[in-house]
Amino acid sequence: MEMTIYTLKSCDICKRAIRKLEAAGYRLEIIDLRADGVPEAQLSEWLVTHGKDIIINRKSTTWRSLDDKTRNIDPLTLLMAYPTLMKRPVITVAGSSYIGWGQDVQAKFDL
Repeated sequence: MEMTIYTLKSCDICKRAIRKLEAAGYRLEIIDLRADGVPEAQLSEWLVTHGKDIIINRKSTTWRSLDDKTRNIDPLTLLMAYPTLMKRPVITVAGSSYIGWGQDVQAKFDL
């Protein structure tokens, strides 16, 4: 089965997810959030589907470095300007998307 995974090259959790998914036989298209970016329409869809509280990683170094004014701008604009704010990995497969690499996401892929 083919899927797309949005990651950061330096993210250990993303690396772990890629290894497990590939070992399970999934064919991955890997997109680096920083280098490749994410189309605005895709980000918008994820925000509608999952909500800003799921998508935006408020524990990230990037989030902590932002001032209050910046943190309060429109979530889509914020993610377009700071793609590393997104929780990761984001996995898309068969019209569905999954955020993060928790037990719930792993269970969806029988891992």
